[in-house]
Amino acid sequence: MIRLISIIIGLGFTLVVLIAFGTGLATVISDGELKPETAEHVFHEHAHAPDEGFSFTGPFGKFDKQQLQRGLQVYSEVCAACHSLKYVSFRDIAALGYSEGQVKAFAASKQVPGIDPNTGEATMRPGLPTDRFPSPYPNAVAAAAANNNAIPPDLSLITKARHNGSEYVYSLLTGYQAQPAELLKEFPEAKTPDGLHYNPYFANLNLAMAPPLTTDGQVTYAEGNPEPTVRQMAADVAAFLTWTAEPKLEKRNQTGWPVLGFLLFATVLAFLAKKQVWSAAKRKDD
Repeated sequence: MIRLISIIIGLGFTLVVLIAFGTGLATVISDGELKPETAEHVFHEHAHAPDEGFSFTGPFGKFDKQQLQRGLQVYSEVCAACHSLKYVSFRDIAALGYSEGQVKAFAASKQVPGIDPNTGEATMRPGLPTDRFPSPYPNAVAAAAANNNAIPPDLSLITKARHNGSEYVYSLLTGYQAQPAELLKEFPEAKTPDGLHYNPYFANLNLAMAPPLTTDGQVTYAEGNPEPTVRQMAADVAAFLTWTAEPKLEKRNQTGWPVLGFLLFATVLAFLAKKQVWSAAKRKDD
């Protein structure tokens, strides 16, 4: 009886799969030929890393603290005008090599929302290490009004929210260009609308954000750092945003290898124990 019920259930599942397949096939046939490729499919580029790569990639990767400090500077002087880092506290930057005094000074240089203790009204005050990076806009409506109705995304986890996030950020920042004549010839309807900017690394090729990094030397690095070219600044801020999304990346890599080693040792030990136990049982059978 149980076997019969199992067979009926199995046939039922098979029938459902066949119906779903048939429905999909009928939809394709009724729609006629497949839709032609769009401009997004043809001209969308895949993200790539800087020529020298990123120091944190791979199983033994580590963050370059000097690069992270430069990335924080680029974010503060360029990106912070539109994008927030709402999941990052000022005190977190101590992990980048800053002293306690430097963290306090950096926090105090930022204005964060507060409450006037005398009147109870909302006000702005100097930041504390425990405060988080403030949003440049009071609300989403104000953000949209200032950016052609496009709300700038928070960047705290942006490299985790995009495929190949570090490479994506770098490519997007360095990918602004004029629309190729070939695109306009093949897809005249894909002409970039007024107020948008063509970038082949963005999903639909056109985005509201104007090029944030426009000229070499836009941010002045301290002496001893690489030349602040557009590509260098893009790589630095991409590395910084990778750190904001994965601050424990190095520790995870360091912990992973000992764990793998222990699991391998335990597997070998279990195999040898199994051999010994079953060899004794086999001798008894003989």
